Amino acid sequence: MQNKMWLGSHVGMAAPDYYLGTVKEAISYGSTTFMFYTGAPQNSARTPISSLKIKEGRELLKNLGFDEAKLVVHAPYIINLANTIKPESFEFSTQFLLKELFRTASFGIRLLVLHPGSAVGGDEKEGLNQVVKGLDLALEEDKSDVIVCLETMAGKGKEVGKTFEEIAYIINNCKYKNRLGVCLDTCHINDAGYEVGDVDGILDEFDKTIGLDRLKVIHLNDSKNEKGSHKDRHENIGYGTIGFDVLLKWVHSERIKDVPKILETPWPSKDKAPYKEEISMLIEGSYIENWRDSL
Repeated sequence: MQNKMWLGSHVGMAAPDYYLGTVKEAISYGSTTFMFYTGAPQNSARTPISSLKIKEGRELLKNLGFDEAKLVVHAPYIINLANTIKPESFEFSTQFLLKELFRTASFGIRLLVLHPGSAVGGDEKEGLNQVVKGLDLALEEDKSDVIVCLETMAGKGKEVGKTFEEIAYIINNCKYKNRLGVCLDTCHINDAGYEVGDVDGILDEFDKTIGLDRLKVIHLNDSKNEKGSHKDRHENIGYGTIGFDVLLKWVHSERIKDVPKILETPWPSKDKAPYKEEISMLIEGSYIENWRDSL
């Protein structure tokens, strides 16, 4: 694979081809990396690993020269380690995270993105400590080398992980900090109040607070909302308040050139993904006005 820009998107995984189909979909977009869920993100239903055509998918990846170290799994949204109100929900979340770690390793993938969670009706500081507790419980049992990449959040409701300081608190207090990394979402940090256009300034702050070596994944999304809105609504590249030129700087920054960058932008219609066009524009460095109109 000649292009080492490590740029791709979220892709699906469904019957009958499962992981083989996931790989083929990513290829169709011109991706050099991709991210997927091992099952539905909104529930706990999971197809057995033996049925997912993992071997066939990995063989195709190998033949195409993909680097599995740059591939990403996203944990389901139903995991909420920050819940201090319902013990049964916290117990479910820790156990389900443990299962997702196992499933991720089964694909030969080492990066698992996780939303830190929401304190719901509880105290946010207690929620942060609960995340630490949940990670310790899961990682104590897990025997893989998968890195849990805590995602930076927009701060809606009582979400934790909305600042670099909160992410650093979780990492620094976890017994298994060697198993933790970070996924930085451009839409989320914009909505949390960071100046996304100051790429070097943000990377400097990240490095000082967390350590740039922990930045394992970037979610590359435009935002429907203004800086500091705390709303978390993704937009297509160039159609939001962040803009193409700023996101292009993130893609081409030498400081993070080896970090996989994943698009999670909305589909213009239910049957047409935007990723091929967005990836092409970002690689070429040239924006096409009103590009969605042609989809």
